[in-house]
Order: sequence, then structure tokens, then C-alpha cells
Amino acid sequence: MKLSGLKYLTGQGVENIWKNRMMAFASFCVLLVSLLLVGMSILFYMNLNSMIGGVEDKNEVIVYMDEGTTDQQLAEFQTKLEQIDNISKISFYSKEQAFEDLKSSMKDYELLFDSLGDDNPLIDGYRVQIQDISQINTTISQIEQLDHIYSIRAPMDFVNILTEVRKIVSVIFGVIIAALIVISVVIVSNATKASVFARREEIQIMKYVGATNAFIRIPFFVEGMITGFLAGCVALVITWFGYDSLVGLLTGQVDFLSVIGMGSIISFRAVAWKVALAYLVSGTLFGACGSMLSMRKHLNV
Repeated sequence: MKLSGLKYLTGQGVENIWKNRMMAFASFCVLLVSLLLVGMSILFYMNLNSMIGGVEDKNEVIVYMDEGTTDQQLAEFQTKLEQIDNISKISFYSKEQAFEDLKSSMKDYELLFDSLGDDNPLIDGYRVQIQDISQINTTISQIEQLDHIYSIRAPMDFVNILTEVRKIVSVIFGVIIAALIVISVVIVSNATKASVFARREEIQIMKYVGATNAFIRIPFFVEGMITGFLAGCVALVITWFGYDSLVGLLTGQVDFLSVIGMGSIISFRAVAWKVALAYLVSGTLFGACGSMLSMRKHLNV
């Protein structure tokens, strides 16, 4: 096909949007709602997963050292500890600091602490944060191979609960997102079928006068593509505004954020280009392919 012919058919597709604006608007609304449903669900899942990750970051394994461990042995121990892959942060917890924290948390027992005088019954230790808590058992086993360890305290009940919660959330949202995608495809397909069906006589007349399938399809393809692209643009604006408004609302909920951590909420700007690309590409493909597939039977005259 010549470039001039392609330009003409593209112009016809753009013109058809205005000529059939009611059907085009209906397809636009269906595409918009479908994109918003899937997009918002995915963003919600990403944030929920990030919040669980934020809680995971609060986990802490405490490694208590043998009494009488020298400074050199402590330094060697920390060096070996840093070589373990699944550890994200290590901080030394001296027995002096532990004793001060204990006294601060038990102010009613001041007389008991005074009776101890300069004697400190506690021992030095290390606070260790685990990067991937699903591998915590392997990491603890690696730590246990090191020397001068008195005991290790790990929040295993907390880890097991959090791991199960992550699995359940992943399964539930995986099913929900998959169902929404299928529902969206069906709704978009039905909407485009209705749009094409309303112009079936126009298609058949063009077919009778000798127009090729490509000549008939291209304007519908362009029309669907533009409608889907516009739906993706509007979906992006609505998502951006709605998401930022919700994050702004949550910012004022100090008690809630103290639990999940504000840092665990994903900033829209951090994923804006991914969301934009997904909306625009999905909208364009849904609109264009929906129009192409829906008119197939009307070409068989």
C-alpha cells in the first residue's frame, strides 16, 4: 500500500471517531474503567507487599557473645558476620548499653539496680537485621558456625506468621488481578463488538464494492488505537491524582504510619514511567486489537 493511501486511511480512522462519537465514547469509558481497575489493583498489591517488606525490615536477630570475649575477638567475629550474604545491617550492642536500656525500661526497680553497684550481669551482643526473612533459618545456621557465641535470639514466630501472610496476599491478589484482566478483556471485546456491529452495513457495502480487508480494517484499527491511547492517558492522570491524594491522607495518620512505616509506601513518582507505559501500551493494544478482532466475521461476505 502506498504512503498516500495509508495516510488517507489513517485520516478516515481519526474522522470516524468524531462521526461515531457516541460509540467511540462508550468504548473509551469501558477501556478507561478496565485500565483503572487493573492498574489500581496492581498498585495496591505493590504497596501492600512493600508494607509487609517494611515490617520485615523491623525484624532483628540478637547474637549474644561469650562472657570475657576480647575486643580483638569481637572485631574478628564482626568481620566474619559481615561476610554472610543475607545480613543487611549489623550493630554492636554493648553490655553497658544493654544495662542502661534495661534500667530505663524498669524504672520501678531502681533500688534493685542500685544494689548491684558497678556489677553488670549482662553480656555483649550484636543486633543483626536479616535481608530475606524466608532464608532466616539458613542465615542463623551460618551464624552458629562462628566462634564465641553464647546464644542467639530470633523472632521465629513473627517470621513464620509474616511469611505466611506474604504467601496468602500474593495468592489472593494474583487471583484478583488475573480475574480483573480477564473481565476487562471480555468487557472491552463486547464494547468493540457493539461499536463494529453498529457499522456492519458500512463494512458490507465497502466489501461489495471491492474494498480489500486491509482497506476496511486500517481505519478501525486507527480508531481503536487512538481511543485506547486516550483512555490510557486519562487513566494515568486519574491514577496519579487519586494515588497522591490517598498518600497525602495517610501522611496525617501518624499512628498508622508508625506501624507500617511511611518509607514502605511507594511514591507514585518512583513508578510513574512504568504505570504510564503500562496504561498507554495496554490501552492502545486493547483498543486496536479489540476493533480488529470484532470485525472479523463482518468481513466474510
